[in-house]
Amino acid sequence: MTRPVIWTVDDDPDVLRAVERDLRQQYGSRFRVLRADSGGSALGALRELQLRNEPVALFLVDQRMPGMTGVEFLEEALKLYPDARRVLLTAYADTDAAIRAINSVRIDHYLMKPWDPPEEQLYPVLDDLLEDWQAAYRPPFEGIRVVGHRWAAGAHHVKDFLARNHLPYLWLDVEGKSEDAEACRLLAAAGADYVRLPLAPFPDGDHLVQPSSRRSCRPASTFRG
Repeated sequence: MTRPVIWTVDDDPDVLRAVERDLRQQYGSRFRVLRADSGGSALGALRELQLRNEPVALFLVDQRMPGMTGVEFLEEALKLYPDARRVLLTAYADTDAAIRAINSVRIDHYLMKPWDPPEEQLYPVLDDLLEDWQAAYRPPFEGIRVVGHRWAAGAHHVKDFLARNHLPYLWLDVEGKSEDAEACRLLAAAGADYVRLPLAPFPDGDHLVQPSSRRSCRPASTFRG
């Protein structure tokens, strides 16, 4: 089973290495610790995680970064992972921004730099947040997900193909009262729209738009065309 992700973002390479070291030391056996040196690069990788159906438990993000602040990053990241816990790293001069972020992106906590010793300043806060996230966590579906319009011919084709080949799949509707929030997040992650559907993301991060088994040159069990 894939371990949930703790994601840290900071443009200062020394700080980023230190945060990653402390996180791996305490949580590496239960969580994957990933890092990025900018909000933009982190968002690109997050979209891939969403398509692979990998969970993110917590964001630990620096506020003052060029190009995209920590708050701006979290505003975008939470569209993909709204249930992830969020912590802002701030310097003393940024505390006002951190306080405002409690309302704008509903951050769970903000930490002042430096956080040494982590046993006193970092781990107790993260322990509580991760325990809270874990209590509500449900493992993701480990199969093919199909996003589409319930009554569209393309959707029937895809579902029929998967059923005939005994491939487990999860149907995610994009319309009406049954509109699925996960479907909307997958469309955003894939850069897809509501017109060119269905969308079929795969566990390796690849995806197909309007797939057709007639175009497939791979074994039917992979359903990739």
